[in-house]
Amino acid sequence: METRVRLEPWGEDDFWLLSRCNSAEMTAHLGGPESEEKLADRQRRYEALSAREPAAGRMFRVVLGAESVGSIGFWEREWRGEPVYETGWAVLPEFQGRGLAAVALAELVAHVRAHGSRTALHAFPGTDHPASNAVCRRAGFTCLGRVDFEYPPGTPHPSNDWHLPLTP
Repeated sequence: METRVRLEPWGEDDFWLLSRCNSAEMTAHLGGPESEEKLADRQRRYEALSAREPAAGRMFRVVLGAESVGSIGFWEREWRGEPVYETGWAVLPEFQGRGLAAVALAELVAHVRAHGSRTALHAFPGTDHPASNAVCRRAGFTCLGRVDFEYPPGTPHPSNDWHLPLTP
């Protein structure tokens, strides 16, 4: 089974993928689907992020062969007084269970190490999301413990704080 993926920069033609990732099934651990207005705003943010300098972050399509199978990205944030990167991903339901998220995350980590300027990458999957927590573990992140992470903003969600140092 092919598990090699490519990360391709997010572009204006990728709204369809964002829409596919906005289903109830795909957003069950993220507070549910967004409105069309919020989704359009997210598309604009993804395009803007991917047009900035590489150290600011990027959104990517995850591509397997000729098919787009999901998305992954990283962005700047402050976490506990430190400038870090945060990452998040989504793999379409028909491609889940193949390890593609972990492979994409490994590709993303290599990209961040080559282009980033911050010393750590964090992920905050919900404590109730075993698959995303397993992706972090498989990618070499260390779980620093449970936190109440706000997502969507204003809504605390029990999450695990996964940390990966970006410097040797």
